[in-house]
This record gives sequence, structure tokens and C-alpha cells, in this order.
Amino acid sequence: MKIGLFGIGLETYWPQFPDLRPKLEACQRRVHERLMRDDVQVVDAGLVDSPRKARAAADMFRREDVEIIFLYISTYALSSTVLPVVQKAGVPVVVLNLQPAAAIDYNRFNALGDRGKMTGEWLAYCQACSAPEIAGVFLRAGIAFHLVTGTLDDAVAWAEIDGWVAAAQTASRMRQNRVGVLGHYYGGMLDVYSDMTQQSAVFGCHFEVLEMCELKALRDEVTPFQVDAKFTQFCAEFDVQPQCAADEMERAARTSVALDMLVERHGLGSLAYYYEGWDGNEYENIVTSVIAGNSLLTAHGVPVAGEYEIKNVQAMKIMDLLGAGGSFSEFYAMDFDDDVVLLGHDGPAHIAIADGPVKLVPLSVYHGKPGKGLSIEMQVRNGPVTLLSVVQDGQGKLKLLSAEGESTPGPILQIGNTNSRYRFSLGAREFVNRWCQAGPAHHCAIGVGHLGAVLDKVAAIFGIDHIRIG
Repeated sequence: MKIGLFGIGLETYWPQFPDLRPKLEACQRRVHERLMRDDVQVVDAGLVDSPRKARAAADMFRREDVEIIFLYISTYALSSTVLPVVQKAGVPVVVLNLQPAAAIDYNRFNALGDRGKMTGEWLAYCQACSAPEIAGVFLRAGIAFHLVTGTLDDAVAWAEIDGWVAAAQTASRMRQNRVGVLGHYYGGMLDVYSDMTQQSAVFGCHFEVLEMCELKALRDEVTPFQVDAKFTQFCAEFDVQPQCAADEMERAARTSVALDMLVERHGLGSLAYYYEGWDGNEYENIVTSVIAGNSLLTAHGVPVAGEYEIKNVQAMKIMDLLGAGGSFSEFYAMDFDDDVVLLGHDGPAHIAIADGPVKLVPLSVYHGKPGKGLSIEMQVRNGPVTLLSVVQDGQGKLKLLSAEGESTPGPILQIGNTNSRYRFSLGAREFVNRWCQAGPAHHCAIGVGHLGAVLDKVAAIFGIDHIRIG
């Protein structure tokens, strides 16, 4: 991903204060270095101090296709050197109101004895002078902006800036994502029905409509060698329970290989699926053996949501891109004695965020679904978590809905599903009420860590609302 950086100054100052510009450029290099990371390229337009340079900077950012711009206020500058850059670049902008240090050294400053030198020193701390001018012009121009205020070495400010970089990366990768949709909706689950056009318009992703017959054809091509290799992966990543019958293991392994092939053939970054089929039909045989393979895909960067839950696989992908996991979940029960909510789901789980071994277990029945087969039993590891849902409201608009909580120890339902206990600061009763009032589908994605602040930024980049519960 490419991010843009430019500093601003006033060319009138340079002949007046010869030492000022080198100081400001040194400060901008510090910002540049802090923005650098392995998977980010910083496109630095340097110190922009005139409308002519502003137009050149805008052209550079357009040519380099940056995802976001960081505008570093190095000193006072005219807003006429700022507006053309942001207008023409047309990407989100974060204004960095960062002083060189927490305060001017007043004793050293006042001891300089030369008012010209003193003014040059002061101008290196003059970031806050430009901040309201820039903000006022952006508001009048209808440009959304975000302001970070602090110092060049301010941990709080840099946590905000890092959050913006992470949000921009997430948005960029969501726009590159190819979402597979396989099968059909679970009949009657009206809340999960999604508008793929709307999803593409907001998140910029591509939807690839897949056929069960293609998956069957791929499965028919699977070799014994590939099945053996998948057995090895099952044993490495799952705690395979002794009750798992050999024929069920073979069935799940063969389907897992075919799913890998389907993902590779279509370049998928996520997948929503559901199918039933006639009793005894080959497609039913396939769809009742997908859980293990889909869980492996989910753990390795290709989130998979059951019940054709397109909105939720988008939420899972966002969480996965943020490095938080994003396990397919729904509300299971409430424990009013312990004031917690139990969430889990049958089907694929994000085994990378499990607490302890992930069991591969047999189920004699898939509740509410056809057939039987292997399933995943796991808990999300204890500690801070975030729930995320992509919501379509009554006006047809998409928004993000999230809540921060804690995954806590305690008894769970050992029914061959993902299952964990979650505590929220609002208490279980008020949390469930407020979550439901936001109008989500009954599924959500659960990720580790508290991510509300960075999800604010993700929503801002996509231009949608973000509702935070608690």
C-alpha cells in the first residue's frame, strides 16, 4: 500500500529565517521514518510552500495512487497551499498537528537575545496556528478530514496515526478482495439476505458467484496423495478426537482439498456458502463435509461464513485484515448468574484465535441443517475481544456495529461447536438490548483485542457510520 505525506510551510519565511527550513525538513523526515513499515510505501512530496508545489504534490499522489494522505503541519502555512493537494488527490486526509516537543524551552528561547532568531525558533512550534485555518477551509470545501494533535514523539498521537495506517491498509485490501458466494441462502433467514451491488459499492470488493458442480468436479480430481497431505494438516492443526471415523476423515479431507483448489482457481479472499441438496445427493455429501476445510481456510487468511452470510463474511474479513481473527458467531445463551453472554456457532471457526487445542469432533446431527459429519469444538482465547457486524439499516445503508468486551473463563456448552463466554461493561442485559436495537443480522464476527478506535477509522475511510456499543 502507498500512503502520501507532505509537509507545509510558507516560502516567505525562508529568506527571513535561514535556519528554519532545515529544522522543519528534519522534523518531516522523522514523521516519514515513523510511517515506514514493511508493507507500506511512503510517497513523500516534501515541504509544500506554494500553490505551484501544491499542484505538483497532488499530481504525484494521483500518479502514485496513494490510499491516504498525511498532512504534516511543520509551521504556519497558507491554506491555499493545502487545499489544491487534497482536492485533487481525492483520498482521505489526516492532519498531523505535531509539535517538535511538548513545550518550548522558555529560558533558552528568551536568552537568545535576537528577536529574529527567537521568531524563527517559535515558528518551528507554530503547528497549532495553521490547524484551525486548515480545518475551517476543509469544512467550507466539504472535505472530510481527521486531526491528530500531539508531539513528534507522542505515544498517544502515534497510536492514532498507526490506527489510520492500519485502517487504510484494511480498506485497500477490502477493495482488492474477491468474495466467493457458493450455494444459496438458508431459506427464511431474512436478516442475512444481502445486496451484493451495495456491498461492492461500499467496500469495493468483487463477488464471484460459484457453482456446486464446479466444487464437485474439483473434488472428483483429488488424488490419494492430496488426501494424505490433508490428513497430515488436520493432525497438525486440530486435536483429532478418537471418535472421528476414518471414512469421515477421508470425506472431510477430500472436500478440504477441493475447497483449496476452488479458492486458488478464483483467487478468493473470503467465502460465504450454504447448501442443502436432496437427501443422499452428492452435493449434500460435499456440503456436510466442509467444516474442517473451511476452518483451515479461515485460519489462513480466507474467512468463510456459513448460511450464505455475505454481510458477516465482510466483517470477518475486516477483522482478519486487522490481525484480530474474526470467528463466525451468533448469540447462544445468556448467563444471568455470571452476567455474561455465550456466543458461538457451528461450522467454520477461526482456529488461529483459539484458547488451547481445537478439537475435530464427530456430530451425529447438524442442528437445523442436513446430514452429519465432522465439526470444530473450540473456545476463543480469554482476554479482550471485539464483536463486529456489517449492518444494513432500514434505509438500505451499510454501517459497522461493534462492541468491546472480554472473553472470560467458565463453563461452556460442549456440543461440538465454537463456544465462549463474553462479558461487557454494560452488563449482559443492557448489552443485548442495545446490540439488537442497532438492527444487525443474528451473526457477528469475533476478534481478539479492543479494536473500536481503529474500526472508527475504517468506517470513516469507507464513508459509513460506525455504532459502538458500550
